[in-house]
Amino acid sequence: MTSLPTRTIPLTGASNFRDLGGYVGADGRALRWRTLFRSDHLAGLTAQDQALLLDLGLAQVLDLRMETERLAAPNRLPAGVAQQALPITPWVLRQMHALHSTGHIPTPDDALALMRQTYRTFVTEEAATLATLFQRLLNGPGPLLFHCTAGKDRTGWVAAMLLLALGVPRAVVLEDYLLTNQLLQVDPALLQAGPPGVMPVLWRVQADYLEAGLDEIDTRWGGVDAYLNDALGLGYDQRQRLAALYLQP
Repeated sequence: MTSLPTRTIPLTGASNFRDLGGYVGADGRALRWRTLFRSDHLAGLTAQDQALLLDLGLAQVLDLRMETERLAAPNRLPAGVAQQALPITPWVLRQMHALHSTGHIPTPDDALALMRQTYRTFVTEEAATLATLFQRLLNGPGPLLFHCTAGKDRTGWVAAMLLLALGVPRAVVLEDYLLTNQLLQVDPALLQAGPPGVMPVLWRVQADYLEAGLDEIDTRWGGVDAYLNDALGLGYDQRQRLAALYLQP
């Protein structure tokens, strides 16, 4: 019996790197293994990590970080791997700064509310960027990775939309999203910084963050299918091509 590839890929310089292969999508067809990856940033990759990425056949990286993030922690990619910036605003940080500017000291409940609002904002404010990302995916197969800084919110949202577009059930999409809590390694000192209890909320993922975004889609568009079609330009033909590229026969 042939064993399946591992979903998590151990790297020294990144902790939240994983394969989206194997999830069952449209018509009972599973996502191809070693074709689509998601991760936190790759600024700490070692030479051994780089060799492993080459062994995986990684060809393209879509970096969802802002320019300031990319300059502060540039990816250390192996030679020959193409990289493209597709920045998505880290909305929760902008909202936290706005809250601080009023003199209010954030509480854990504030942080929870801001995280939910971040995902609702992804739906409306980042649709154009997500549409561009899907067009990039439709250009053809080839092992591709998308990532942000922690690989949890911006990356988590993109992964969720991609899996849903390929027909993966919401419950399974949520399971993939929540894997971040098992994988992402956060400096304990960072979790203790700032107002009590706030940083753990910001550095973890919760089901209701993702569900807030999906609820926004349901409210505004009446469902994911309409959102994919009307907001992201993924009509029937585009989704059929996406399935042909990224699902097993």
